[in-house]
Amino acid sequence: MPVYLTPEQLAARNKRSLWIALGLVGFIVLIFTTTFLRMQANLTARTAQDRAMATAPAQPASMSEASN
Repeated sequence: MPVYLTPEQLAARNKRSLWIALGLVGFIVLIFTTTFLRMQANLTARTAQDRAMATAPAQPASMSEASN
């Protein structure tokens, strides 16, 4: 048996659906932005670490063996 909604009920349902959709899109944007910023921070840290390793003087093999 079909249920017939009044125009006010249809308008309320459409408004509710719109707000749910906007909330979902907002959540997706929040997750994407958070992920992007964390990846960017990790890339910056990795680049700094790589530069530090490239400029650090190499430790001679005899020094590392002597510490054992």
